[in-house]
Amino acid sequence: MVRITEDLIRKRAEHNECEIYSLQEISLHQQGVERIEHLDRWCRDLKILYLQNNVIPKIENVGRLKKLEYLNLALNNVERIENLEGCESLKKLDLTVNFVGELTGVEHLQQNQFLEELYLTGNPCTDFNGYRQYVVTTLPQLKKLDGKVIQKTERILARQDYEAVRKNIIEQQQAYVQKRLKEKEESERKAEAKEARSGAQPGFDGRWYTDINTHQSDKPSKDGEGGKEEEEDEEFWKQQVGYTPESRLEIQKKIEEQKRKKEGIEDEKPKKQRNLFAEDGRPYNVNEAKVDFNLTENEDDNALLLDVAVFRYMDTSLMDVDVQPTYVRVTVKGKILQLHLPEEVRPDSCKAVRSQTTGHLLITMPKANQVVKPLKAQQEEKKTTRPVEPPTEKSRQAFERLEVDPTKSKGVDFAAITAEKHKPAQQPLGSVTSRPVERPNSEDFVDDLDVPPLM
Repeated sequence: MVRITEDLIRKRAEHNECEIYSLQEISLHQQGVERIEHLDRWCRDLKILYLQNNVIPKIENVGRLKKLEYLNLALNNVERIENLEGCESLKKLDLTVNFVGELTGVEHLQQNQFLEELYLTGNPCTDFNGYRQYVVTTLPQLKKLDGKVIQKTERILARQDYEAVRKNIIEQQQAYVQKRLKEKEESERKAEAKEARSGAQPGFDGRWYTDINTHQSDKPSKDGEGGKEEEEDEEFWKQQVGYTPESRLEIQKKIEEQKRKKEGIEDEKPKKQRNLFAEDGRPYNVNEAKVDFNLTENEDDNALLLDVAVFRYMDTSLMDVDVQPTYVRVTVKGKILQLHLPEEVRPDSCKAVRSQTTGHLLITMPKANQVVKPLKAQQEEKKTTRPVEPPTEKSRQAFERLEVDPTKSKGVDFAAITAEKHKPAQQPLGSVTSRPVERPNSEDFVDDLDVPPLM
């Protein structure tokens, strides 16, 4: 069975950033919870509490939840309504499909003044004669019972025969209590018989056979403990039992037992260990990652190149490279790619880079045995020139240019830049005056002083 722990509450409080002290709503349904505990101390501000489909036998430890407005305990093993007087703000209580047989327990809800809705559908008490009249009269603050609105006339009629109805309810309740005692005794006897049967010696079922062949089943018998457990499980699920709290509890235990066995089998199942080396120490070629790769040799650099086609967007932190003199190992997300190298390499001089376009991983591994090559041969190979061919007529036509007079060029003559510096600087307009040039006298000119000058 599951207990309510702090870790469980924090997991179910992700909507509140895993804070439990300020939690207002929590859902603990279908968790196999067997008891209500710790919620009244850790989550004082709870307003909505879902506990349906568990195996809770008793309502307890909720009296301190003063702000609780909705409590859902459907599909549990509750047999009595109690310990809800402290829930002052309770508006809705859901006890659908439980085992409430003591209907007088609804009298404990009279102090919950804000209670408006109550659901008791699927409980034994709903089969009592006068059930609805009794509840409607006992809880005058109710507005809905089992999803049906309580009318004013219904409340008045139920109040008229309240004493007789209550007396009848108590008698039916006592009969149900006697019935429950018999069911508990019967379940205890079955449990004791089951324990005795499981503790008996294996191989003997209490019957004697004289002819084995006549009693053999047409189906092949199941050998071993596994077959026996399967037969027991099949018998358990096929047997017919009454719907009681004990049967629900037994079913829940069976489900958890099967779950634990399944988890145990998965945990105990040994993982297949891959042999990476032979008995003589020779490394195997292994490709667990199932990635494409290409191992080539670079003669110019005297090195081995390994190109691993890893996924383009895979994070580099998910890869690991281990280069040894005789093998190389690449781990991709826990999967191993190991290759036996044809020659020994130098691990300390290796380098690994990733392509930014394709994401491939390129590992360069220089060989341990270096090859000495002549330097001139390499230079001659690099300095390869094409022979000069005589110009043909076609090439001459392709490179012909028109002759242009250099004096007609509008470009700047950079050679004459320095010569311009020696020219005298020109003065501004009007600053320099020139003397007028006199016209020379004609041959027959006579200078007569008596003639006045022209104005």
